[in-house]
Amino acid sequence: MLNILKICRYKNLLFTALIPILIYFAVIVPLLQKYGLEPLLPTWIFWLTVFGTVLICAGGYVINDYFDVKIDRINRPDEVIAGVAISKKATMTLYLVLSGTGIFAGILSAFFLKNTTLGFIFVIVPGMLWFYSSSYKRQFLLGNIIVSICAALVPMLVLVAEAGLQTDAFGTLLAETPVLKTLYIWVCGFATFAFAFTLIREIIKDMEDIEGDREMECRTLPIVWGEKNAKIIVTVLLSIVFIALMTIVFVVPNLDSGLMPRLLRIAITIAVFIVFWCLWWAKTENVNRYKVAGNFIKIIMFLGLLYSLVVNYMLTIEFGVAFLGIFKLI
Repeated sequence: MLNILKICRYKNLLFTALIPILIYFAVIVPLLQKYGLEPLLPTWIFWLTVFGTVLICAGGYVINDYFDVKIDRINRPDEVIAGVAISKKATMTLYLVLSGTGIFAGILSAFFLKNTTLGFIFVIVPGMLWFYSSSYKRQFLLGNIIVSICAALVPMLVLVAEAGLQTDAFGTLLAETPVLKTLYIWVCGFATFAFAFTLIREIIKDMEDIEGDREMECRTLPIVWGEKNAKIIVTVLLSIVFIALMTIVFVVPNLDSGLMPRLLRIAITIAVFIVFWCLWWAKTENVNRYKVAGNFIKIIMFLGLLYSLVVNYMLTIEFGVAFLGIFKLI
């Protein structure tokens, strides 16, 4: 059982489940209520959607390990599970069960909501993860972008579900208000940062795995352009995303007021500089600096998600309502 939890990356799955929960209850619901609307997504369908999302992510981790056995035996021989602790046949069976159940849960949610877009996402993402693991991750940047897109879709799923119900209930009347536009601006903001930080982490992970990837003739960015250029690209991307995040924090009213937002800003700033230190100055005698850098990117993503609670607070004060009104001009 422990090996199954490990190959499914249960810690990552807990974070994956937390994303739609916070986005929905801390951003979407209070935002709807500020406009005098009530959320229409049934509770059981919400949890079914989250359940399907988590299972598909778990299946993605499993199939990735299935195809990466040879590479992992070079990069991290002590952590190989597929083909060792769990047979390859059992690994494939586990993948089919997880992904199949996840797809079924997603399609069931889409069926009851009559939401074709939601159903399409639950069908196409497992296919993307399969081809990523079997082929695309070994190609230049393509695999990194696919995983980043999948990460960005996680916070979008509950919005797609809720927006569909609101549109069905109010029709053209809703289109004449800024409600949907405001919802998509906020949630797409979180999705954009999820995409950006996932892309950064994937490139760092390619640098961490460069030895095994080179042995298996992969064409990842560090192999094609060199490790130093990969570090430069990560540094530039992380700098751009960090500056954009801090700009939003300071520009949006009340997003940096209070103890929690300030602590989050300080923590993210420290984590970003630790990543820079790992990339350029850390020694590599006993610790894989790229692994440490990747872990701190995860921390930054978690801290960024906590800004949903800040947004929730902002939406409960009058100034926040005034700020939301500017989207009517967009």
